[in-house]
Amino acid sequence: AYDYPNVDTGPLTLVTSAKPDENVRRLNVLLGKATGYFGVTNYQGARFATDAAAAQPVMKVLKDRGLVFVHDGGAARSALPQAANATGLDFTVADRIVDADLNADSIDRELLALEALAIQNGEAIGVGFAYPVTIEQFRLWAESLKAKGYQLAPASSAAGVVTRP
Repeated sequence: AYDYPNVDTGPLTLVTSAKPDENVRRLNVLLGKATGYFGVTNYQGARFATDAAAAQPVMKVLKDRGLVFVHDGGAARSALPQAANATGLDFTVADRIVDADLNADSIDRELLALEALAIQNGEAIGVGFAYPVTIEQFRLWAESLKAKGYQLAPASSAAGVVTRP
């Protein structure tokens, strides 16, 4: 975040002030904490997202691991797609951040907007975070999809994920 370390996301945060080798080390530690993922996304990284020099070594590691990058689309002047493209990393940009405003009504409106985009484009990718209100609204929304004739699918199935612009 621009106000890091006031907004401290932890000791493994990728930061523009770190040397590339340190960010790569942190990334590898983070990637080693889970399995079964097809890619990664950004979170609270507005400063990092606008620094192509800091992002490019990270994107290369993701490419070398056969992963993809799903940009949340939140940083207005993001250099992340360009950094991904420069390394040949497959990426896409999410259509909506569903919980930018953390209240149930706002999340519901964003999920409905995501539905409209999916109807218009044949698919849509939404991102959100593991806030309790996000999880609950997503659960309720997901339960309603079958009755509407929609199918929820993982982001890895979206055509845009496997095609670099």
